Amino acid sequence: MKNELQWGGRFNAAPDEALLRFGSSLNDDLVLAPFDVICSRAHVVALRNGTIIDEATADALDTALAHVAKEIAEGDFTSWAETTDCEDVHGAIDRRVRDYAPAAGDRLHSGRSRNDQVATTLLLYVADRAREAETIASRIVQHLVATAERELAAKTMLAATTHWQPAQPILLAFWLAAGAEGFLRVVRRFHRVAEDAIRFCPLGSGAVSGSTLPLARREAAAYLGFTAPSRVALDAIGNRDVACDLMHAVARALIEASRISEEIVIWATPAFGYVRLDDAASTGSSLMPQKRNPDPFELVRSSAAGAIGALTAALGTLSGLALSYHRDLQETKAHIISGTERGLAALRAFAQALPYIDFQRERMSTHAAQGYTVATDVADALIGAGLPARAAHEAVGTRVAIAEQEGRDLNASDITAIADATTCTIHGAPLDAAASIAAKRTIGSTAPEHVAKALASIRVELASLESPCNHESETTD
Repeated sequence: MKNELQWGGRFNAAPDEALLRFGSSLNDDLVLAPFDVICSRAHVVALRNGTIIDEATADALDTALAHVAKEIAEGDFTSWAETTDCEDVHGAIDRRVRDYAPAAGDRLHSGRSRNDQVATTLLLYVADRAREAETIASRIVQHLVATAERELAAKTMLAATTHWQPAQPILLAFWLAAGAEGFLRVVRRFHRVAEDAIRFCPLGSGAVSGSTLPLARREAAAYLGFTAPSRVALDAIGNRDVACDLMHAVARALIEASRISEEIVIWATPAFGYVRLDDAASTGSSLMPQKRNPDPFELVRSSAAGAIGALTAALGTLSGLALSYHRDLQETKAHIISGTERGLAALRAFAQALPYIDFQRERMSTHAAQGYTVATDVADALIGAGLPARAAHEAVGTRVAIAEQEGRDLNASDITAIADATTCTIHGAPLDAAASIAAKRTIGSTAPEHVAKALASIRVELASLESPCNHESETTD
């Protein structure tokens, strides 16, 4: 075992096997294998262009790495790596390269530390997963906007709630636009993370202070798609900011999905009956034959907690570390990877489940004015007639209490009684949901024309984020 370890020369004996297993991260970081291979190929570029290795050695290394990449893509590498005693995926790939090119393989790690190797590989992983997450979030925005446009045409209404109590009538398209707006922020977060991940390349920073070998860092960074080499090696090898930014973006995405899921779960109950889920997004009970459970949305609702926990664990680990590399960072890597993989699985499931929602238009619209949801509009009419806000609030609240006692909705008799009590002439006080919605005037309101404008703006902004971006080069001089 001693000869297989990348750091064995200084020691007279191999480490305790149990402690070596405890320190292994192989099972946690195998997902990084394809990114480590491309990172190693970039290091070959740095060695070749820095004339540290000759062309034949570089070609042999690149060929061996191509073989390993093929094994990873086909799934053979994982099964092989799990049979080894390698400490991590980086050491496993190094060993596999030496299997294919023994002499050249011994030169692959020249001028490179696992510190800069891990930091670079992790950034490549972050960029990849951020782009994937951005694509998923974009699909969610597109679906919500398209659904909102259909429901806007159908004029579907519902009673918006605060504190889960009836508040004011809104268009269902307005609710869907709110969800799209939230997920557009998610798209922007992942977009920024993907950009930041490929800004500065740590490869070539060495263990802590750079290298005395003439590594071609600019060429290696360009090979990997980074804007420039990192500027300060001491910072680069221990920096996990962007990885934490990814986890933060994942957590925020799942919070958005969780909040929408909460309403879907409630709306799917017979007490509401606002939505019905297709069989493809429902499950049953092993005991109760009648059950129709919205399990995907319940699981999405709970997934946010796991993402928040992973982010908290990663940040907590980082908070106790000095600059440079410490083995604690291995645990940070594990939290980031596990949290991201589980989080993206939940986000994919949410995107997959959304099209299976069937909104019950008639029931939603019928209930839109129930619970005295037009009361605020009546109060606004009084304010428009010159009555102070506090007096308007009290006058309408008094009539709501009377209507509630009599078991009826607000009607024209209430408007007459309020006018008599306040000596105000009231014009245009809406008493039904459609009139309430149509009466809204402010930008960003639930009025159909404002909802249509909001949806159009969301489409334009999403399109701008999806268009190719050109990044200016950063100077390192």
